[in-house]
Amino acid sequence: MAFRPEWANTMFGGIIEAIGRIHSCGNAPGGKTLTVTARGYWGDVAIGASIAIDGVCLTVTSANDDSATFDVITETLRRSTLDDLRPGDRVNLQKSLAVGDRIDGHFIQGHVDAVGTVARVEQSASESQLWFSIDADAIKYMIPKGSVAIDGMSLTIADVRDGLFSVALIPTTLEQTTIGHKKVNARVNIETDILARIVINYMKSIGGDQAADKDASTIDLLRRHGFA
Repeated sequence: MAFRPEWANTMFGGIIEAIGRIHSCGNAPGGKTLTVTARGYWGDVAIGASIAIDGVCLTVTSANDDSATFDVITETLRRSTLDDLRPGDRVNLQKSLAVGDRIDGHFIQGHVDAVGTVARVEQSASESQLWFSIDADAIKYMIPKGSVAIDGMSLTIADVRDGLFSVALIPTTLEQTTIGHKKVNARVNIETDILARIVINYMKSIGGDQAADKDASTIDLLRRHGFA
């Protein structure tokens, strides 16, 4: 089951708006307090607003033009990469969607379904392809050409193979987000596509033993029912 952090009916579009830096992270009762700086980014952010920090939806507890503070509970720290953060680390930032906003990525809830690990990096002149390992409960929702959120970024799955999945990244994405700095063994927050979760869970509910069989192909099952 996906972990649901501190959010309430909030959605994001998966387009990173700014890169922030961790100013401080201190212990607090029941978790930690994070302060994130990004000059000029917080001017229109009210206390109580939802912000995705590396894809994890958090609630602003205080803010000025240049920084904002968040309380992060222990369960969020345990189920995401936020407990890895240290002062100076860079993080992806995005504000929650408002009614009428254009969706250039895909709907993201700010959940963390799994913490993935960079398995390998393949580079060419035109793009970089990163391969990620995640647990079996999450890999079943990875559909080639489908969507995935990695540290809050809406990306298209390029391939799924041998328990890994990959995404292809253009130079602009590498420059304007934190993913260009990820090395092998780096940990990232993964949110699977909500539509894939709905469809696959529905197929399992009507597919009987075949859908429950560990060796059954999710892609083949979707194709037989006209979803892929």
